[in-house]
Amino acid sequence: MGLLRITIVGTGYVGLTTGACLASLGHRVVCADADWRKIERLRRAEVDILEPGLPALVREGLDSGRLRFVWDTRAAVEGAEVVFLCLPTPMGVEGAADLAAVEAVADEVRDLLPHGCTVVNKSTVPVGTAERVAALLRRPDVTVASNPEFLREGHAVDDFLHPDRIVVGAADPEVAQRVADLYTGIDAPRVLTDTAGAELAKYAANFFLAMKLSFVNNLATLCERLGADIDDVVAGVGHDPRIGGAFLSPGPGWGGSCLPKDTHALLRLCEDSGVDFPLLRAAIETNVEHQRRLVARVRAGCAGEDGSLRGVRLALLGLTFKAGTSDLRDSPALALARRLREQGAELYAYDPALSELRPDFGDLLTITRTPFEAVEEARACVVLTEWPQFRELDWESVAARLGAPLVYDFRNVLDPVRLDKAGLVLESVGRTPATAR
Repeated sequence: MGLLRITIVGTGYVGLTTGACLASLGHRVVCADADWRKIERLRRAEVDILEPGLPALVREGLDSGRLRFVWDTRAAVEGAEVVFLCLPTPMGVEGAADLAAVEAVADEVRDLLPHGCTVVNKSTVPVGTAERVAALLRRPDVTVASNPEFLREGHAVDDFLHPDRIVVGAADPEVAQRVADLYTGIDAPRVLTDTAGAELAKYAANFFLAMKLSFVNNLATLCERLGADIDDVVAGVGHDPRIGGAFLSPGPGWGGSCLPKDTHALLRLCEDSGVDFPLLRAAIETNVEHQRRLVARVRAGCAGEDGSLRGVRLALLGLTFKAGTSDLRDSPALALARRLREQGAELYAYDPALSELRPDFGDLLTITRTPFEAVEEARACVVLTEWPQFRELDWESVAARLGAPLVYDFRNVLDPVRLDKAGLVLESVGRTPATAR
C-alpha cells in the first residue's frame, strides 16, 4: 500500500503525536480539533505539550506540506482514506469510559466520510466500541478498525517510531492489514486480530503495568518492616527475564492520564460481563492505601503538638505525574498534596515544568519559581516527581532554608550520601536506613 490521505480527529497528546509521526513517514495528514486557538498555535508549530522531539516533528511536517491543521472536522474528513479518532475517553459514571466525544464525532462525520474510508479508533475504548461506532455510522461502505496506542509520555515520538508492537483489530483481516501498512518503514511485530482483541489488549497492558506498580509499592512497605532494601530486592527480581525490571520502582502511587481511568474501566467491564477479577480490584485498592500510608508517614514526622498538620508548612518538589512531562492528569503527586492539604498542611510546590507557567491551584498549594522558595521555613521537603534536577540540587542551600532537616524522597531519586553530608535526614520508600540516610 502506498502513502495515504489521513485525517486525525483530536490534537491532544495521542492525536498530535500520531499525526506528526505519520506525516514523517510520508503520509499526507490533516489534524482537526474543535479548539481553534490551539489550531492557530499548531499552524505556527507552537506545541503546548511537553514532549521531546514533537515540536521539531510538527515543524518538519508543516514545512514539507505533509501536515496541516484545521478546526473544521467536517471539512477535514473530505477525501480522507483513513480517519483516526484520537479523542478523550475520561472516566465516567461508576468508572466506565465516557465515550461521548467518540460518539459525537461519529455522528458528525457520518455522511461526509468518503466511500471506502476506514475509521480507526486510536483512543483507549472498551471492548465493543468499534462495533458501536460502526452502528452509529450506518455506513456499510465504511470499515471500522481498532489501533490502540502504547505511548509513554516523555517518550511518545520514540515509542511511535520504534514501538514494541503494532496492534490492529478489524472484522476483516484485509482491513487490519491495510491499517498496519500505514506503519510501513517501522520495524516492529504486527499483531493483527479482531476489534475485541485489540481493544482488550490495551486495557490488559495498562492493568498489568498498574499491578506491577502496586506490587512494588507493597513490597517496599514489607522491606521497611523487615529491614530489607527495596533496591536490592528489585534487582534480585528484575533480572529474571520473565519478570523484568520495568515498572518496579516504588513511588507515591501510580497515576497519569491512562492507568487510573483504564483500570477502573476494565473493572467496570468485568462487572458488566459477570467476571470476578479480584486481582484488578486489589491493584486499585493497594494504590489508594499506599498513598494513605505515605501521608501518614509525613504526619508522624511533621505533626504539631495537636498531632495534626494544621498550619504546618511543607515543601513539595514535583507535581507532574512523571518527569519529562507537564501533564497533571491524575498525578499521584497531586493526590498526595490533596490529602496533606485536607489535614491542614500549608503547601508550597516547585516543578520544573510549571515554574514559569505557575498555574493556579486555588487554596490547594502555592507554586514557586524556584525550589529554594518552596523549602523556605518548611517543616519538611517531600519529593514527589523523579525530575533528575532534584538529584543535583544544592542540598546544602536547601538545608539552610528548611525549618527542620527532614526530606521525604517518595521517588527514591536522591543520593543518600549527599543529603547526609548536607546535614539532612532522608526518608525513602522501602530503603533500609543505611541507604536512605
